[in-house]
Amino acid sequence: MWEAVVHGIILAFGLILPLGVQNIFVFNQGALQSRFRRALPVVLTAAVCDTLLIAAAVGGISLILLSVEWVTPIVYGAGILFLCIMGWKIWNAAPSEGEARMLSLKGQVAYALSVSLLNPHALLDTVGVIGTNSLQYTGAERWAFAAATAGVSWIWFLSLAAAGRLLGRTDSSGRMIRLLNTASALLIWGIAVYMGVQLWRSF
Repeated sequence: MWEAVVHGIILAFGLILPLGVQNIFVFNQGALQSRFRRALPVVLTAAVCDTLLIAAAVGGISLILLSVEWVTPIVYGAGILFLCIMGWKIWNAAPSEGEARMLSLKGQVAYALSVSLLNPHALLDTVGVIGTNSLQYTGAERWAFAAATAGVSWIWFLSLAAAGRLLGRTDSSGRMIRLLNTASALLIWGIAVYMGVQLWRSF
């Protein structure tokens, strides 16, 4: 049992640590909101989405999707388009007039849903990596593995929002957040290009 838990924790940290569009949005919400609790809807939405994706992958959807050859190219193609759009939005966002700050509660949740459920990396990581890794366990061990990976997501998103809030409090001018948005957009576009190369090589 403990082997499955430790395996899940290490794997989840390895997958979630790289900076991606979901992490960037959660961090920016922590930085842009006037209080930490105002970023909690985004944190909860992202964490719940990750938990549901992990549960679905561990529950067997990985085997179904991976057995269909045309699924991966579609996920990659949609993901490239999604990343290009998100990169453009982040590039144009400014702390004083950023879209994320002006979002209503429903808007924040909807935005968090999009970067969680339409995020190609989240889908590929949960279905292609977490789901397949869970196949070596059965019964309670498999779900302990799933719970460990999901637990890491909850802790990570809370920590990201808290780190963003700390930056928001220390950077009253918004200069650091602008630089972060610029770097984040370039990174997201870089990921899109990399995925495009991978998609091209798969044909």
